[in-house]
Amino acid sequence: MDPIKLDIMSDPICPWCYIGKTLLERALEKEADHPFLIEWHPFQLNPDMPAGGMDRAEYLETKFGGKDNAVRVYSEIVAHAEKANIKLNVEAIKRTPNTLDAHRLINWAKIEGKQNAIVDALFQAYFIDGRDIGDHEVLGDLADTVGMDASVVQRLLKSDADVDEIKQRDATAR
Repeated sequence: MDPIKLDIMSDPICPWCYIGKTLLERALEKEADHPFLIEWHPFQLNPDMPAGGMDRAEYLETKFGGKDNAVRVYSEIVAHAEKANIKLNVEAIKRTPNTLDAHRLINWAKIEGKQNAIVDALFQAYFIDGRDIGDHEVLGDLADTVGMDASVVQRLLKSDADVDEIKQRDATAR
């Protein structure tokens, strides 16, 4: 049987994307011979985020209309995650990054057949370890953990390689 391609538009700082990926993978594990080929595509939740990101509390309060709403929304997200047996460590997240470079890394990982692994690593780094996935050092480290050449990734991140392509693909996804 020919593979069925699942195109997933996602952002590695989207908690619903992390929950959805986890649930999808659990379902697919039950069918070892499933026909699905998954490809990850860029969709920035915050395409206008400053390049250096911003303080997480400030971001959430601005996005959700104050501290009380931010707490309410994230309490619901954490409850959904716990129901799916996912332990988010949202208290560890100090910054909300601009994810353009994370999307570039996901794109490069596809070339090496490591796209799903890097998406997992990004979700883990952000939602469990509280790492700033907008930071080039963090992205290089994550690339290394999935078997990519971190020095090549670092060189690419310092350039404009694929910036326009990712921005165009993000715009198309909208």
